[in-house]
Amino acid sequence: MESFLLVSLLFLAITILPSTHGLDQSPKGVDKWFKKLPHAKVKMTKLHFYFHDTVTAKNPSAIQIAQANNTFQSPTLFGLVRMMDNPLTVKPEPNSKEIGRAQGIYGFASFEDIGLLMTLNLLFTDGKYNGSTLSILGHNQIFHEYREMPIVGGSGVFRLAQGVATAKTYSGDNTTQNAIVEYHVVLLHY
Repeated sequence: MESFLLVSLLFLAITILPSTHGLDQSPKGVDKWFKKLPHAKVKMTKLHFYFHDTVTAKNPSAIQIAQANNTFQSPTLFGLVRMMDNPLTVKPEPNSKEIGRAQGIYGFASFEDIGLLMTLNLLFTDGKYNGSTLSILGHNQIFHEYREMPIVGGSGVFRLAQGVATAKTYSGDNTTQNAIVEYHVVLLHY
């Protein structure tokens, strides 16, 4: 009886609730959404949040997954790769309200300076963007005051998003490699 109830609830969840904030995410729902796209109005959204990259702590949010044989002889850590699941918060304090996660990978990709190849999804878990994502693919020169990275797509409320994420280090520690980064995002979506 319990397994029947569980299967029934799962069926209801799949068939009745297939959306993120009213968006039907089934293949037919996405197709229907695209058919309406020529008449859709472009929206501009601005977001502001803090990204917490914790490398050295009891519970790190970014961990090393690869390195080149000579990474630690390189002044730019060329070849070091980390996977992250970093919290996104409203304010810079670590205990500030969490609104999402930055999930992805970054690698030290420059021989000349500390330049990261950033490939990540901003997954929003709170508020009106809950369940929606933005995808970033870009170059991040972490010692520059401002770094601009492109928004190359999105899902949920942010389908077909394009825009720019501007990052500025709020605080960082060269010894621990932990950092809090302030993000301003401007994007266009439908």
